[in-house]
Amino acid sequence: MSNLSLVFIVLGMFVVTFSIRFVLFASAQKAAMPLWLESGLKYVPVSVLTGIIAPMSLTDNVGLNITLTNPWFVGALVSLVVGVLLKRQLLTISIGVAAFFLAKLLVSP
Repeated sequence: MSNLSLVFIVLGMFVVTFSIRFVLFASAQKAAMPLWLESGLKYVPVSVLTGIIAPMSLTDNVGLNITLTNPWFVGALVSLVVGVLLKRQLLTISIGVAAFFLAKLLVSP
């Protein structure tokens, strides 16, 4: 594939993405959502992230792996405890990532 083809592909993706978002954001001021829907939408990011993280943290290539030899589970568990106790997002993420890498370093063969 030539460089010119790649440039046209990237520009095409930009135009499609920008167009869709522009139309949605431009019409967002005119649309009024019911209060129950607006209050329910604040739980969407938490639900989506949980749906992504839970299978990755609780399983491996064989199946369910809820042990301390699973670095993903260790990182998620440490993040859960730190998040519940301290309620500080950046600190929770930092400590969870550090726990993951430490567990990976200690468990790796």
